[in-house]
Amino acid sequence: MTVPWTLGDITDALRGAWAADTCSPDDAAREPWGSGNPAWGHCDVTALVVNDIFGGDLLVGEVYLDGEQHGFHWWNRLPSGVDVDLTREQFRRGQRVTGARVVKRPAGPLPRRHEEYVLLRERVAARLGPLPG
Repeated sequence: MTVPWTLGDITDALRGAWAADTCSPDDAAREPWGSGNPAWGHCDVTALVVNDIFGGDLLVGEVYLDGEQHGFHWWNRLPSGVDVDLTREQFRRGQRVTGARVVKRPAGPLPRRHEEYVLLRERVAARLGPLPG
């Protein structure tokens, strides 16, 4: 019998899988990844793994700090319509996320950050067991 995962199980597995080698190089250039802010630079690959598990929509918004754009932020909208953002905690300096929009997941290998996504997915699967998708 397979025991179903809770959102807490999935969150814990992701948090345990985040590391410097799965952090976005763009974000790491702004601020190096560290265990004090483990969600830093992981929103896109995390949203993709959550999408693998639950389906639903991928959302992206623009990140601003002091009126200047500092990249993009990704999160999920589950099929139930509930938004889940497992990396929101990374914004500790007053960043704002605006302009949320649904984006289509690319078919096939990702054009960016494919290796980091695969590595994160493998680490999560090592903690939880085989993932769907």
